[in-house]
Amino acid sequence: MQLEELVAHCLGKPGAEETHPWGEAELVAKAGGKAFAFIGLDSGGVSVKCGRDAAEAAEWRARYPSAITTSAYVGRYGWNSVDWTGPVPDDEIRELVDASYDAAVAALPRSRRPPAPA
Repeated sequence: MQLEELVAHCLGKPGAEETHPWGEAELVAKAGGKAFAFIGLDSGGVSVKCGRDAAEAAEWRARYPSAITTSAYVGRYGWNSVDWTGPVPDDEIRELVDASYDAAVAALPRSRRPPAPA
């Protein structure tokens, strides 16, 4: 997967917005003000929520031990860092981003949820 494809997939989600809270090296994709993807623009990695908790996220790390690792600081909450340039197929990277987005939106109060696509 190319960086442009990953960013376009993230920002193509309903209500998605691009932010750079820590400078231009990392893009944080948010929906309703809640982050669902941290994209390292220089690193080839994206951090996404990979399950309800650390145990579910560990299943992804077991499948791709060379490409998926525990995210710093938020790994205990089910976040993993994924090398999108590595062996993880593009459709599975999109699946991870989609699930992370869905989890973020589900955690929002109804008043802040983006409208569902028609």
